[in-house]
Amino acid sequence: MEYIRAFLLGGLLCALGQILIDRTALTPAKILTGYVTAGVLLSALGVYQPLVDWGGAGATVPLTGFGHLLARGVRKAVAEQGLLGVLTGGITAAAGGITAAIFFGFFVAAIFKSKPKG
Repeated sequence: MEYIRAFLLGGLLCALGQILIDRTALTPAKILTGYVTAGVLLSALGVYQPLVDWGGAGATVPLTGFGHLLARGVRKAVAEQGLLGVLTGGITAAAGGITAAIFFGFFVAAIFKSKPKG
């Protein structure tokens, strides 16, 4: 059942993104930024954690989950370090994912030769 809930929630988030791409003039970059921001805001309001509890990876893997991770990191760092935690908490919490994205992006760029569009 856990896989079905993850599929449903993740699919719903992806379908919403596709609808925004198809039906609005928003660029994909604006939609992606909006997803991260929505994850932060929903986490701050206490709405996103119940979605994570219900949908598991369906809530944590999409970009809204990244926003939730940043908000959780900031909340934890502020509780431990005070105001300085606002600056360090999000990056510390997301350091593993950011490092992996940079590493694998560099790795793939080194292996494959890019081709111009057209």
